[in-house]
Amino acid sequence: MARVQKNNGGDRLERLMKIEEVARACGLTKRTVRYYEEIGLIPPPERSEGGIRLYTQAHIDRLNKMLNAREVLGFSLQELQQHLAMRDELEAYRKSPPPPGAEAEVRTKLTEVDRLIAEHLALTERKMEGIRELQAELRGIRERIRKRLVQLEDA
Repeated sequence: MARVQKNNGGDRLERLMKIEEVARACGLTKRTVRYYEEIGLIPPPERSEGGIRLYTQAHIDRLNKMLNAREVLGFSLQELQQHLAMRDELEAYRKSPPPPGAEAEVRTKLTEVDRLIAEHLALTERKMEGIRELQAELRGIRERIRKRLVQLEDA
């Protein structure tokens, strides 16, 4: 399935996929994809005349970015929602700048986004510190195991 998508560079054909394909591509269940849609982590897809969800590559890309943030950084769903909201807002500003005379609004919004970024940086730093501590602990355990193995071989 495909549809024609209009953009500045001309029309292009965009592949539409059923939920099974999206779930498989992202390593998720269909239920999880629907849940992420329900709580607003991904935008609702178009639907066929029969009501079947029709996803695009943009849905898969967003899901993969979410999964990366969730797996690598250990983001909770709430942290993920904040992270995505911040990214979406920045993307919206990038795509269509605010009208002249909206400097105060822009300043307020950018200050809020800056605060959120600072929180996310602090959160990621805390998580990275926890990972470094766990790594050090595991290295210590491994070193003790290796020493004991050498002792057992020498005995």
